[in-house]
Amino acid sequence: MTLRTFAARSGARALGVGACALLASHVAAQTDDRPPASATESTLPQVTVVGQEDHVDLQGKRADVTVDSTGLPSAVTVITADEVGTLNVGRDISNIFRRVPGVVANNIDQGDTGNGFRMRGFATQGTHGADTAVYIDGVPQNMPSSQAGAGHGPAFLEWLTPDMIGRIDVIKGPVSALYGDQNRAGAVDIRTANGGEVPSSVGVALDRYDGKRLSLVLSNTFPTQPESPPIQSLLIADVFRTHSYRRDGRTERDNLFWKLSTRVRDGQYSLRINHYRSESTAAGYLLLDDLEAGRISPRSTQYGLPGFGSGERTALVLNRTPATGEAGWYATLYGETFERERGIATSAVQHTVGSDDRHFYGGRFAYNLVWNDDAALMAGVELRRDRGNAQRRIWRNDVPTANYINSQGLDLLTYGVFAQGQYRPFANLKLLAGVRHDRFDYEIDNRKMPAASTDYRAGVTTPKLGLVWSVTPRLDLFANMAQGFRSPAAEQISGSGPTGPLGAPGGTIYDVSPSKVRSHDLGFTATPAQGWSVSGVAYHILNEDEIIAQPDGSYRSAGETTRKGYELETRWQATRAVSVYASYARILEARANNPLPNTGPRLSVPRHQLKAGAQYRHRLPGATLTLNADAYLTAGNPYYVGTPQIQLRTMPTYTRYDLRATLDWKQTQWTAYAILQPQRFASDIAYGSAAGLLVSPQPRLQFGVAMRYFF
Repeated sequence: MTLRTFAARSGARALGVGACALLASHVAAQTDDRPPASATESTLPQVTVVGQEDHVDLQGKRADVTVDSTGLPSAVTVITADEVGTLNVGRDISNIFRRVPGVVANNIDQGDTGNGFRMRGFATQGTHGADTAVYIDGVPQNMPSSQAGAGHGPAFLEWLTPDMIGRIDVIKGPVSALYGDQNRAGAVDIRTANGGEVPSSVGVALDRYDGKRLSLVLSNTFPTQPESPPIQSLLIADVFRTHSYRRDGRTERDNLFWKLSTRVRDGQYSLRINHYRSESTAAGYLLLDDLEAGRISPRSTQYGLPGFGSGERTALVLNRTPATGEAGWYATLYGETFERERGIATSAVQHTVGSDDRHFYGGRFAYNLVWNDDAALMAGVELRRDRGNAQRRIWRNDVPTANYINSQGLDLLTYGVFAQGQYRPFANLKLLAGVRHDRFDYEIDNRKMPAASTDYRAGVTTPKLGLVWSVTPRLDLFANMAQGFRSPAAEQISGSGPTGPLGAPGGTIYDVSPSKVRSHDLGFTATPAQGWSVSGVAYHILNEDEIIAQPDGSYRSAGETTRKGYELETRWQATRAVSVYASYARILEARANNPLPNTGPRLSVPRHQLKAGAQYRHRLPGATLTLNADAYLTAGNPYYVGTPQIQLRTMPTYTRYDLRATLDWKQTQWTAYAILQPQRFASDIAYGSAAGLLVSPQPRLQFGVAMRYFF
């Protein structure tokens, strides 16, 4: 059983428990506390939450044979559409993960530059979600060998808006064979909503620092031939404009989403098209020492020269799942164009500009065999083709120069096979096993150093093994051993040498292997009393062959990193109106076992993370009032600075408090929110540099209001 299902099945209509001097927010909203459905109120968002007050027991649930992520022997957190509606998402879609135990997610207001995502000691500074496999409707979102300022494997989720989200599963650890590249810390499975699941609406939101959002949701069900299943349609248009707390910060973003779904014989089919475009400028990062000494204002721009960025992507996705039950065919086909540019200021006159112009297409097919309620086997194949250009170029005084850091034409083909089986020898015991074999067929055209152009062929096999034991109807134990992997970046295969012009002589081809990790988990989920859940997990992860950079700029598969830690979570439905939750995540060890000379061994991830919250939902005459409060704290985040980079600095403790009030009245919804960040220069992400610790100062207070009309 997973951390998540336990919470979701046992008290989770509201999340729960608590106690923690932090106060704070959330909990899955309870639809039972709404006023009796009237003609107008029935148009307001309705969500069925697993595990309501009259259905809390877990007997036999954990050992069920199911392809649902909550049936994995792992810590899993489920985020429902209802919960997303109680979060302060604002300008940063990463905020949808703010209540997940052990997860740090934020882009720190630097424009649309990728979504930082840290989990289990992975994804240190600058990686923007790498090491966690992110899928949306079965489509992998991690971008291999991205040069737009975010490294290898970042996940760019800015094209999502809260209205599009149907459900999110956050899976801790590489325990599922259904997810491939970047699945070292775990996986995030996001599913978009369908037409008919959400009401039609129009909304407007205003935020501090000139934030403006206008959104339109058209949710319809269209009849077809007599006695034929209807077609469900969901069309979402979202326009967002904002400035930043920092001077020279600005974002313009437009999102369009249309999804059609219907049943054909024994299959449920959906077709989705979405388009996203953005333009942004960013104030960059400032030295913490200069801020604390008062030499610069926290609203200043790095080097006095703002960075910039733009993005545009269009995707077409076709999905098929069984219409009833879990047995049968699962299929995904997709194609996408992806263009992104990001300029990072490196001096008062110079930018390093990274750009990607890529085209992705691929798919996956799987069949799930089910034998009664005792066993199941899902087997399938997956393929992804990535073709296009990736480069980083030096600009001076806003004009491109002839000097490049790298410039590559990429033709990357990744394909693999996977199988995942389950067997229940006893009613309270379930065994799981899986395996993936993935191959990489890359053609890399190194335009900066043509002699380093190469073809790369490699493969990696990652087995999985686990069990779930329902000791009593109120206590489940789970354990797993699993391997995950990360592909090598194109730059780690075909080196580009020092900055210079295209067509330069020299160049080196490196013989590196995909990086594998070995993960062990041991955890429990329990319901000590009605409406109260407690869960915890301890983990140990060894990265056996991390790809590391040598002092001469070359790469080799030689590094080892170790990560150890634990997470605890509790949720309590105190009354029908009040629910609370709290979680604590502790990283005991996150270090490079054989660091390079003149580098430190500790990895830049927070040692302590505390999250807590409460929700109050009250019925008023003709209306429903929902109050949410969340508290968030990270501490003990180490960084190395100086030359050589061995001076250890620790980021100041970062705290954040979210307050939100929502009133559902007739066909309208009124919302007011505030975000308090009392530490003046603290942040949950920083960068160690030769000059010192770089941070992005946050405002002490943000606030906003929103109104939505349902029709």
